[in-house]
Amino acid sequence: MKRFTLLQFSLWLLALCAGIIANVMVFHSYSVEKQEHMQVSLQRYLDSHPQITVTDAPAMAEQLFATMNLKKLWLRDAEGEVLANKTHRQNSALLSQVAQSQFNSVRSQYAVSSNGELRIEFIADLDDVAKTFEVGLLYFVLVISLLALLPIASLKTAFVGYRRHVADMISAIIDQFVSNGVVPDTSSRAFSDDSQKQRLASQISPALNRLSTYLGSQLDNIASSAVEIKKEAYKDVVTELGNRNMFVEYYERHIEHVQGDCFGCIALVRGTELQHINQRSGYQQGDEYIRSIAEMLSAVVGSYRGSSVFRLNSSDFAVVLPNIPLKEAERFANNVQSKLNQYQKIHDLTSVAYTGIVSYEQNKPLGELLANVDVAMNIAQSKQNNAWHIQRQEDMSASSNQGSQNWRKMINDLLDKQSVTLVIQAIMPLGKSNNAYSEIQARFRDEEEHILPTSSFMAMADQLGKSVELDQMIIEHAFRAMKSKNLNAQYFGLNVSAASAHDDKFVIWLERRLMKEGELAARLIFEISELGLQQNIGASKRFITMLHRAGARITVEKFGVGLTSFKFFRELKPDFIKMDASYTRGLEDDKNNQYFMRLMVDLAHRIGVKVFAEGVESQEEKHIIEQLCLDGAQGYYIEKPREL
Repeated sequence: MKRFTLLQFSLWLLALCAGIIANVMVFHSYSVEKQEHMQVSLQRYLDSHPQITVTDAPAMAEQLFATMNLKKLWLRDAEGEVLANKTHRQNSALLSQVAQSQFNSVRSQYAVSSNGELRIEFIADLDDVAKTFEVGLLYFVLVISLLALLPIASLKTAFVGYRRHVADMISAIIDQFVSNGVVPDTSSRAFSDDSQKQRLASQISPALNRLSTYLGSQLDNIASSAVEIKKEAYKDVVTELGNRNMFVEYYERHIEHVQGDCFGCIALVRGTELQHINQRSGYQQGDEYIRSIAEMLSAVVGSYRGSSVFRLNSSDFAVVLPNIPLKEAERFANNVQSKLNQYQKIHDLTSVAYTGIVSYEQNKPLGELLANVDVAMNIAQSKQNNAWHIQRQEDMSASSNQGSQNWRKMINDLLDKQSVTLVIQAIMPLGKSNNAYSEIQARFRDEEEHILPTSSFMAMADQLGKSVELDQMIIEHAFRAMKSKNLNAQYFGLNVSAASAHDDKFVIWLERRLMKEGELAARLIFEISELGLQQNIGASKRFITMLHRAGARITVEKFGVGLTSFKFFRELKPDFIKMDASYTRGLEDDKNNQYFMRLMVDLAHRIGVKVFAEGVESQEEKHIIEQLCLDGAQGYYIEKPREL
């Protein structure tokens, strides 16, 4: 279509140029002939009137200008002096001007009397003729323009109709292609009544089949990519085991919603030393500890057909043992305990992990199963190091009570003996800040002087309603240590559970102790977790107000894991916030955490709150934290926990 339009335009332009040239040439010929005729007429006039003298020039000029079609007229004597002249003031036609400039068509003509005394010079007036030629040229241009445009318009209309017809045919072919998966045979009924459609189908069928092949390969690639993405989303990055999402999907697909008989055992293995190793040796060693547990479990379950290992969270693993009765699960538990004991001796740990086991059957809800296995875990943790416990359905209530009783007895014994070990870990001030302190942490030992897993111990104490008594014991020991060691120039942080902070009796007791120990109160900073504050905002505000009234200060620790707004912080008025260690870990490579931490620092500083980082394990992390303008850093790289 574009080529045809260009061709038509070229032909139109060529015809236009030819028409203009022809018009000008005809006008040129006519004007030359007309002027020659007028010259002959004037010459005859002069020859027929020999008596005319120079005195008759003005009258003669008037007569000639009136009777002849002249634009200009000059009468001169023999010396060339102008005796009379006349000029017609009308503007020349465009064609006349072109002919005059290009061909000199309209030019001066001359006639001389027989005696030589009178000379006539004139220019013919051909403007009316030129205008007639111009009108003819205009009609010519219009005619050839119509002749050029009509084929283009007709062809375009035909092309649009043909294109619509082709589109309809292609649409019909593609509809059959989509329905059948391949291009229909051109000899089929669908095309027998339309030769154009048949030819078109035969022409585009190779392209459609190639498109089908390409789309098939792309769908295969997308499906493969989706599988890879799902694997990444369901994989734990530290151990490369399936994560909690994969465990839930596995349970729903193979146990809860399976058709037919289904039974087996599920074991929950909890690494109890992760927090202790992270604080003592750093997160890299903590990762090695988790990987070692994963490797030990994978080695044991390798002999059980269809078994699977998953990492549920930071320290919990789930092991699924299909078609295994509880009796066989005991052998599995003993094998796991044996490997854990070996690892404990090699790495000089107080314990490694505990194991709780329950049986499952078809259609058993996952939530109920996890609740049962958690009871088994609590009982196992109340036994010897690396112990295991199998929870049978018929003993559920009794076993649950037994586990709680064992923990209760252990906690009561520690409270009665006032047995607690205090360690401290300093927070290093950064930049121009000098607002830092040393955090006092508690360690507990059993009857055999083995260090108990602190996180499990505090969790069970909270569950059994012993948090307030434990916090009171720790605070009293800290007060005595600070006074006996004469630590008057240092500031110390003490952890307080949410249960204690929200207990009215504890708050009254603590306020009295702080008022009594006024000098100590000014050097104490109490730490409570962000999630703990959120449990009861009103009680949290009363607790913080009491601390400020008594001269102490408050730190919100593990900040960033909850959804606390800064409006809430303006109301609570904490003195410090301590970013959760998950934001510090690998900070030098995590731009998102860097941005979030810088944002938190800016917002906190605007309301007068200092910001610390915990879990700092390398020079690179410390360097980034300094660049982000935090006020202090705590972690294994800064200082290992040491006895108070």
